Amino acid sequence: MHDSLIIRCVAEFIGTAIMVALGNGSVANVELKGTKGYHGSWLLIGWGYGVGVMIPALMFGTISGAQINPAMTIAAAVVGNFPWQDVVPYIVAQLLGAIIGQLAVVLAYKPYYEQTTDTTAILGTFSTIDAADSKLNGFINEFLGTFLLVLGAVAMTSDKIDPRADFIGLGFLVMCLVVSLGGPTGPALNPARDIGPRLLHAIWPFPHKGSSQFDYSWVPIVAPIAGAICATVLWKVVFS
Repeated sequence: MHDSLIIRCVAEFIGTAIMVALGNGSVANVELKGTKGYHGSWLLIGWGYGVGVMIPALMFGTISGAQINPAMTIAAAVVGNFPWQDVVPYIVAQLLGAIIGQLAVVLAYKPYYEQTTDTTAILGTFSTIDAADSKLNGFINEFLGTFLLVLGAVAMTSDKIDPRADFIGLGFLVMCLVVSLGGPTGPALNPARDIGPRLLHAIWPFPHKGSSQFDYSWVPIVAPIAGAICATVLWKVVFS
């Protein structure tokens, strides 16, 4: 990784912005009325998020590690693979990147946000929503998904042979997680990817605006962090 913390944080900022723009952009294409992908397949979203993670990983993996996820950053620090003094700067960069990435989606899809009257569909292009209105179900879903994501990421990058192949595999893992376990929540697997866009939703003046559902917002923060820590600890204890 690059030695300069500032350069690494810039990479995390841009990488997270790209991930959110491509990932939530695919959600907007499916959910917003009048778009070319309106009512398209859930596979479009899986593909959008899979590639949305793969591209910034390929771009910035050798610079910042392309963590682009506070859960990944915290979990790496817990097991001693990342310096604690860099955790807060990384998370701030990731959170700001997620907000800017979502802003790009809002600007690109502005006419379609104005046509869409379904407030749940609009919120779904920003943040996660538990379809069963169950915080427990949402927590389990986010925990399991992030556990598998981080365990896969740690395992694939442990050989240190060719990180590009690892990042391609990571993109397909994200794609599979969205398609396989993403139905209940939409899923976040990443605190910044949820809370950053949710904050933007809270302040943006939509013609048809519903609740930002902040009562649920702690779930896609706490559950991914817990899942990521469990995954890194498991790998360190059993395989390292």
